[in-house]
Amino acid sequence: MDLTALRNANPEHWDKAAAIRTLTLDAVAAANSGHSGMPMGMADVATVLFEKHLKFDASAPNWPDRDRFILSAGHGSMLIYSLLYLTGNADVTLEQIKNFRQLGAKTAGHPENFLVNGIETTTGPLGQGISNAVGFAMAEEIQRAHYGKKIVDHYTYVIAGDGCLMEGVSQEAITLAGRHELGKLIVFWDNNNITIDGTVDIADRTDQVKRFAASGWQVIEIDGHDPQAIDEAITKAKSSNKPTMIACESHIALGHAAQDTSKGHGALTDQEQLKAAKEAYAAPHGAFEVPANVKSVWEAIGSRGAAERSAWEERFAQISERKQAEFNRSYAFEAPKKLAGAIRSFKKQMSEDQPKLATRASSEKVLNAVNPIMPETIGGSADLTGSNNTKSADMGVFLPENRKGRYIHYGIREHGMAAAMNGMALHGGIRPYGGTFMAFTDYARPSMRLAALMKIPTVFVMTHDSIGLGEDGPTHQPVEHLAISRATPNTYVFRPADAVETAESWELALTFKDSPSVLSLTRQGVPTVRKDHKTKNLTAQGGYVLAEAEGKRQAILIATGSEVSLAMEAKAMLEAEGIGTRVVSMPCMELFAEQDEAYRKRVLPGGAVRVGIEAAVRAGGWDRWLLGERGRDAKAGFIGMSGFGASAPADELYKHFGITAEATVAKVKELLEL
Repeated sequence: MDLTALRNANPEHWDKAAAIRTLTLDAVAAANSGHSGMPMGMADVATVLFEKHLKFDASAPNWPDRDRFILSAGHGSMLIYSLLYLTGNADVTLEQIKNFRQLGAKTAGHPENFLVNGIETTTGPLGQGISNAVGFAMAEEIQRAHYGKKIVDHYTYVIAGDGCLMEGVSQEAITLAGRHELGKLIVFWDNNNITIDGTVDIADRTDQVKRFAASGWQVIEIDGHDPQAIDEAITKAKSSNKPTMIACESHIALGHAAQDTSKGHGALTDQEQLKAAKEAYAAPHGAFEVPANVKSVWEAIGSRGAAERSAWEERFAQISERKQAEFNRSYAFEAPKKLAGAIRSFKKQMSEDQPKLATRASSEKVLNAVNPIMPETIGGSADLTGSNNTKSADMGVFLPENRKGRYIHYGIREHGMAAAMNGMALHGGIRPYGGTFMAFTDYARPSMRLAALMKIPTVFVMTHDSIGLGEDGPTHQPVEHLAISRATPNTYVFRPADAVETAESWELALTFKDSPSVLSLTRQGVPTVRKDHKTKNLTAQGGYVLAEAEGKRQAILIATGSEVSLAMEAKAMLEAEGIGTRVVSMPCMELFAEQDEAYRKRVLPGGAVRVGIEAAVRAGGWDRWLLGERGRDAKAGFIGMSGFGASAPADELYKHFGITAEATVAKVKELLEL
């Protein structure tokens, strides 16, 4: 490619794009680590986007009505870091650029939303960014319908590479976006035909243009290094009521000796080649040097949006105080004051009525009480609405013809659903939740992990949470999934015992600001165990004494979810034989671990044998509570699963696998050597 001709055709554009390329080369070389090729190849697209189209204000990177820019190909993080530095973002200084990929720097190896204001989402695992973007675009549509175009009117732009489009979650995202006609979603495909192992055709022959078109997208094909073509394509994309994919034919590591090769994907650190590339750019500056005139032009681009932001603030001030308060509250993830009262009333009614309900059904009842007072909740299910019980009576369905709908039919797309929900939470102003079977956390897992990493309060409603689902058999019966979820940092896993604990779990999930929640809910009916109404949210303590020993305490039964009622049965049998037994309900191990040591010791004192009861494998934190926090405080046993389930009615399965009150009594006696 003739770089001189490209520069001569538009020298002002070229110099701005060259600043991205040279900063990338210098930062990666200094770190001796990173990915140079993508930022060098997509610098022209990014320059045109930021200069001519992207609505943003570098001095206020979290302004709610900004356009969102998502770097789905997160390995090319120096592209976004360069843009943020050049446009004047306060978080990304030249010193941060120089410390790219170093301990303590905000310029991490992949973009992290919680480190830098101006990075919309954490990317790196390929396919996540483009899938988050669907949630961003949905959130914009929902909020525009709710608050009006004068308050919410922005685009979501994405740069995605071949790797993003090969990941399976991208297909879920693309087809979901096409179905919902998300016209304000614009994806740039970095069509450079290179992956780490070689050219794309060694692994894939997909016609991406036809693929997107078949999914309901507008597709535009351009030369990704022609600024006029890029500008015209974006303008055309913004006028469509369909999502748009702009296929940008590009050259990875443009102007470098590694251009158009798989070596160009990674770290380009050879100093002679780096020098030659800078000379080819007509930018033979020292390391990390950007000419003052070029930096000044970029900073002007960064400040251009200040006037638009000011005008938006004036429009915002003109809407009702009620709407302003709701908008600000929801963007701050503040629950409405009415929530606590609604939960208390629900709990009182359940303690009085004492229904036998599946906790998934209890969850639906809670949502019917909560959703009308929390307009920011957006629900959904991966084609299991009637099983997950995630749709409340007041929710219309989100569709192109009904943007006010608050319920989304995600289809059989568990991974895409989880990623889109993360995007909604990241967009701001929305509390997303969505359901599938607990066993299918396997499909949603990468996005569930990223929700925890990104510190966002996405709520994952996982029903049919044990062998209690019965005849569908071991493929659908989760045994290890609770442990996997509990092992994930910054994640709260709730397994409520009855309708009261279910309400308390929802209250907590809807008040967290920087942690996701997993609600593990039963298919089968369970009796009410919280029969005495308590205003206090006992689930917030993670574990608590549900029933005290009647005589001298010799045993402590620790149970979760559907097995709490089984523990109560076992207690009655043990007490009848003079064995004093305490029952501890532990709906959330993570919250229990956060309580002070004195409280934990009061709930789980020494001197008694301990038996854990859960229809899952003994992992994910159980030993800490069974053996004691020093690992030697108590004789302990576990009633649960040691392998996969089977296909049969639930009651038969519990007996078959020995998860019964009788087995619990026998285990206690064995430990007491009776």
